[in-house]
Amino acid sequence: MEKAAISEEEKLSKHIDDNIKKLNEALGVGKSYDLICRKMTIAGRKKIALYYVNGMVKEDIMTLILHNLDEIKREDISVNTLEKLLSEHVNHIQVQSENKLTTIINNIMSGPLAVVIDGEEKALIIDVRSYPGRQPQEPDLEKVVRGSRDGFVENLLLNTALLRRRIRDPRLRCEVMQSSVRSKTDIVIAYIEDIANEKMVERVKERIKAINIDGLPMAEKAVEELITPGSYWNPFPKVRYTERPDVAAAHLLEGRVLIMVDTSPSVIIAPTTLWDHMQHAEEFRQNPTVGVYVRWARYIGIFISIFLLPVWFLFAIQPDLLPPNLKFIGPNEPGKIPLIGQFLIAELAVDWIRLASIHTPTPLATSLGIIAALLIGELATQVGLFTAEVVMYTAVAMVGIFLTPSFELSWANRLVRLFLLLAVAAFRLPGLIIAAFLVFVYLAATKSFGVPYLWPLVPLNYQYLKTIFVRTPVSMQNTRPSILKPKEFIRQDNKPALSPAKKPGGKKRED
Repeated sequence: MEKAAISEEEKLSKHIDDNIKKLNEALGVGKSYDLICRKMTIAGRKKIALYYVNGMVKEDIMTLILHNLDEIKREDISVNTLEKLLSEHVNHIQVQSENKLTTIINNIMSGPLAVVIDGEEKALIIDVRSYPGRQPQEPDLEKVVRGSRDGFVENLLLNTALLRRRIRDPRLRCEVMQSSVRSKTDIVIAYIEDIANEKMVERVKERIKAINIDGLPMAEKAVEELITPGSYWNPFPKVRYTERPDVAAAHLLEGRVLIMVDTSPSVIIAPTTLWDHMQHAEEFRQNPTVGVYVRWARYIGIFISIFLLPVWFLFAIQPDLLPPNLKFIGPNEPGKIPLIGQFLIAELAVDWIRLASIHTPTPLATSLGIIAALLIGELATQVGLFTAEVVMYTAVAMVGIFLTPSFELSWANRLVRLFLLLAVAAFRLPGLIIAAFLVFVYLAATKSFGVPYLWPLVPLNYQYLKTIFVRTPVSMQNTRPSILKPKEFIRQDNKPALSPAKKPGGKKRED
């Protein structure tokens, strides 16, 4: 009985004054300047009330709707007012009726216009929203020399359109959900129905439905932490972010799931492996041979960014490990600060410079670079606080960090490097070996939505492992990652799309 009473309370009444009172109280009309209730009389006698958020509706469409309502005659809506307005007089492509009070309020706060009509237990919801935002442009973190220059923005509608433009498959599903109690953030789960694994899609949906928090102001990052439980203190990213529609489309075709959060240009790709974070669109925008070189140059840079400083530090404090022809490695003058202290201070100084550059206005960025290079680096070595080798090797390692495509993985690699440095400082060679082994075991035990983080290395899949280290031509990309368990495993059958046309006499035409 109590549930029925609550259900009745949530429904609209036939008396427009009662509905206006409920809506005004729930929305705070009169207290919030941007929440508008426009009362009108149409057809000479029918009272209506228009509810909308100022700044989130298209003014030209609103003017056209008001003009059409003003021209309605009494006999046009004398009976079945709602149905006739819906089918004949509201000239808009997205119109629906709704009778639940909470749903109407949620729609108003999301941007659409709500029209409450006297004598009707339903309201019209007209989608005339227009969110403030920017147009698609190339993302700063994922630039390419040759390729598309569009990128995701903070508008979900534009983002799904960018995906649809690249994948015109009617089986591409973009399901919208709302999460959090107060912000009611829109979240879109995108996948290709006959490719993506059903259990994977359901797992993502269930975790999003399980979100129980008041708001998601940090958008995609908050969603990531809430749907990947148990990974708060794991520095390695379990999902991949991208702002490029072509990258997102490529992962959809592999059988992965995209999570797009309203107000964020970063799209979450799940599940992912370590190698996904180390690949970049530039490799696929160049010739396969060039792509192989670019990929290996990046892999070597990432490897150096992790191990260069710990290995050099080991040789510097234990020179007996070096063969005679490499005795030049190590500082001639150790400096006034111990080497481990120099490394820790150098790491901290780089972070200071990076954070300062974020908060520095663009015209002053050059001055910041000069201060960092000359005053901090050059003068520190001249006074003897740092050895020149420490500054040089730290700079090389930071270049390797900056060339890592995934910003999140670059941070994880920095923490691993610090861990290895401290292990070397404490236990020298055994410390480096044990620490590196522990990191490998930790990575092998990590999973992203049930997918092993080091696959296809652990567990070993030699056939797909080759594609990790060699950028294969498009004509040889025949299968999808088996670890994702896609419904459709084969991508192409290696047969030519068109048979070679022949001239009379049976010879191939030489076009």
